[in-house]
Amino acid sequence: MVDVRAPAEYAQGHIPGAHNLPLFSDEQRAAVGTTYKQEGRQAAVQLGLELVGPRLGELGGRLKGFAKQSPGQPLRLHCWRGGMRSESVAWLARQLDLEVNLLLGGYKAFRRWVLDSFETPWPIHLLGGRTGCGKTDLLLALAAQGGAVIDLEGLAHHRGSSFGSLGMPPQPSSEHYENRIAMALHQLQGAGQIWLEAESAQVGRCRIPAGLWKQMQQAPLLEIRRPLAERVEQLVAVYGVQDQHALKEATERIARRLGPQRTATALEAIAQQQWGKAALQMLDYYDRCYDHELERHGQHGGHRLLGHHDLEGLSAEAAAKQLIDSGAIRAHGRSAA
Repeated sequence: MVDVRAPAEYAQGHIPGAHNLPLFSDEQRAAVGTTYKQEGRQAAVQLGLELVGPRLGELGGRLKGFAKQSPGQPLRLHCWRGGMRSESVAWLARQLDLEVNLLLGGYKAFRRWVLDSFETPWPIHLLGGRTGCGKTDLLLALAAQGGAVIDLEGLAHHRGSSFGSLGMPPQPSSEHYENRIAMALHQLQGAGQIWLEAESAQVGRCRIPAGLWKQMQQAPLLEIRRPLAERVEQLVAVYGVQDQHALKEATERIARRLGPQRTATALEAIAQQQWGKAALQMLDYYDRCYDHELERHGQHGGHRLLGHHDLEGLSAEAAAKQLIDSGAIRAHGRSAA
């Protein structure tokens, strides 16, 4: 899959797995657009030819390189609407005897498919549990053992709290986050249960698509529980290795919600690298938030709450096996973690 739109368009959102081969740079695309508005189509096409002409050899070389990566398969080209940009690059590919397919409707058509997919009913099930229970690790272990799983935090490159970006790659845009979720759902068609972590509507700067969020609000929820000591140990393992200054800044961001006393205690513990003590201050706040959300989730019918499972002392892999063996979670045979 070759996306010939400009780099800024590609960065905003693209078909997952597509390679970017921009016909124009961001500045060139803007110049062509301005020329089209001010002088008309013919002048814009002429400018485009002048800009692209010196790069034909480079573009051809990259097309041949993409073709070598998937021998026997056609190159699948697209731009925004399947117009002149993709048609021009397709012409170049054909001059090099490369087989080409054009994506009908371009990226715009893909985006319509993405947004429509969130209005489709899915068998969504939620995995809940207080902070530090290892929900993400458990979801990944479930996926490895045949559970149908979508890791919303992994797709967002964020763990969901004020501290969630620490040690993670840059987040995608909300648009591209939607693209990644839609593709993950598509891979799980036919599953009887699709398990997601019980999240807030916002995962860092990425927003869960409205249609999916609405289904999550109505979905049954299975709660997992672990003792406080295990939860603290989990948080220390994840965050104790992070930059001390970044931990301080993340704590200060939620100072109003923590309160002055807990904030001061947490900051002092971070300064002294007493990670367990710092984690305890955070858990007091996050536990109250989680308990409130759990209560609200079950307000409109007890069928939304599937009960709880105590996973004390179990690794993520052992816990996943126990949940599958007990029938609490149904294995599917495919995963999208």
